[in-house]
Amino acid sequence: MATSVLTPTQRELLKLFAYDHSEEFALELKKVINAHLQNIIDAESERLWDEGILNQEQLDELRKQEELN
Repeated sequence: MATSVLTPTQRELLKLFAYDHSEEFALELKKVINAHLQNIIDAESERLWDEGILNQEQLDELRKQEELN
């Protein structure tokens, strides 16, 4: 059987889970992680827009593709 190596992020999350096993804590942590990832996505999207790599036409095309799926 192959062994798996945990990433630094996975190790840190496991440390967090050792302190509190409640559903409320898990949901709060999920919200914090989601907000952090959304901030990263927003910043990258803004950078792409500012650099002219992303524009409204491309966003409209992505929306059409999403509607098809």
